[in-house]
Amino acid sequence: MTDTRKNAMSGLRRRAVKATQRAMLFDLWQKTLKHSGETTALRHAATGSATSFAQLQNLLDEQALLRRGSLHVATVQDGVEAFVIQTLRAWRDGAVLCPVERDAPVIVNADSLPTEICHLKITSGSTGEPRMVMLRGAQLAADAENIRITMKLDATCPNAAVISAAHSYGFSNLILPLLLHGHPLIIAADALPSSLRQVLALGERVSLPAVPAMWRAWWQAGLLKDAPVALAISAGAPLPLELERAVFESCGLKIHNFLGSSECGGIAYDSSDAPREEASFAGNAMSGVTLATNEKDCLVVCSASVAEGYWPRDAATLDNGRFVTSDLAELRGTFVFLRGRMSDSINLAGRKLNPADVECALLACRGVRHCVVFGVPSADAVRCEEAVACVSASDETLTTDALQRWLGGRLPAWQVPRRFWLCQDLMPTIRGKTPRGEWRARYLKMQDA
Repeated sequence: MTDTRKNAMSGLRRRAVKATQRAMLFDLWQKTLKHSGETTALRHAATGSATSFAQLQNLLDEQALLRRGSLHVATVQDGVEAFVIQTLRAWRDGAVLCPVERDAPVIVNADSLPTEICHLKITSGSTGEPRMVMLRGAQLAADAENIRITMKLDATCPNAAVISAAHSYGFSNLILPLLLHGHPLIIAADALPSSLRQVLALGERVSLPAVPAMWRAWWQAGLLKDAPVALAISAGAPLPLELERAVFESCGLKIHNFLGSSECGGIAYDSSDAPREEASFAGNAMSGVTLATNEKDCLVVCSASVAEGYWPRDAATLDNGRFVTSDLAELRGTFVFLRGRMSDSINLAGRKLNPADVECALLACRGVRHCVVFGVPSADAVRCEEAVACVSASDETLTTDALQRWLGGRLPAWQVPRRFWLCQDLMPTIRGKTPRGEWRARYLKMQDA
């Protein structure tokens, strides 16, 4: 066989792998459709209106074809149902799906991706730097299966959709079970107590994935007593022990802690029926997941659900079914205890803040000479951390109020630091670096003085 023909055959095989991986998820959807076609897939809590699995397919059939292999950015701005249709559209047409919270440019040449990639997640990553995570269809399907088995999901108890369906947590816990396993959704307008009240008023027993801040708001609003919640799940940030115990003692409801990551899906889950005794306890390894620690005591995840890699490639932390997290951990058999984090990303009630985003906005403000942003422990256990902006100003009249107003006009409200520290001693090192750890330690020492 000539080299030209060998290269042509190799190209055909690569395209076949790509087509197989991208068609896999749609093939699984077709099985769900065959099994659950006329049953309810989505119900809107505010109106009571319902959409069957067959109707989802009909709505999909109205969608124009996407170019095979193109990048398809899907947003939740138009609602969960529209987002589900766009997800199916990408699967049907062999496009690369990239879920986002809101319309924003995603600059990726899909043709430059490895041939088998069908999904991109935007994440802060283990270093706190925004990056793309690449996944194959088999890796998404494995995550959904691990979650289904570990959490013992029951399709007679719909998932209540209050978290973002575009976030990795929501996509794995809401969208994949819906489309791959026929697990229906009840869609809430938002996460406010009034919207959850509408969900619960339908009278169906529900599975309720949420984050700690939501659980606290619902508990304080008195919604959880005798609520028809079959399964309560909390992720995104560690669930405070006092909140978990208070809900259990007053409402008889056990909230199960879930640990996951964009890079590997589910990691650990607390399946016990009673409140945890240690705040650091993250649960047991998920079904299909093997855990270990490396020489730095960082948690290492091995699973069929581990992503293919970052784009651009970074084999140091994510490669070949193995993900090295930035979480420091202790393993006791299959029990996971978290002992801190090595990364710079700041955990604000489950949302990951990239400090570089705030620093970039600050440096655009007139009078700001240097700045560094870092996280410190919050007095509010639900928030986990607070962001501190340390600023060296060339203009002595620059105030913290002015800085806060400046950032408020350029960043989402949740990204604006609550604490500012005007410090003229702040200077980059000779290499142009401003080490966050060093300035965080100085700030904490000053607070303790």
